[in-house]
Amino acid sequence: MNNNITITNTPFPIYIESYTSDSIVNNVITKFINRSELGQTKYGTTLDRTDLKTLDWINHAQEELMDGILYLEKLKKTVEENKPKDAHCVCCEK
Repeated sequence: MNNNITITNTPFPIYIESYTSDSIVNNVITKFINRSELGQTKYGTTLDRTDLKTLDWINHAQEELMDGILYLEKLKKTVEENKPKDAHCVCCEK
C-alpha cells in the first residue's frame, strides 16, 4: 500500500505508511502512535518499562477505564439533553 500518513499533532511530524485500506483502522493506529509519543515526551518512558508490578498495571488500566466510562456518561447525557423530543433511540427501548 502506498498511501502515506503524516501525523502533525505531535511535537514533531511522524510519517507512516497506511497499514490497511480501512481509514478507521488507520486512524486508530495513528492515534496509538500519537499517544505513545505523547507519553514518552510527558513521562520519559514507554510501556516497555519494568518498574511497575502487575497490580500497578491493573490499577492504571482500571483508572483509565473508569475515566472512559465517565466520558461516555457525559456524552450520553449531552446527546439526551440535545435530542429532539420526538427522536427515536433504539438503544433506549428496553
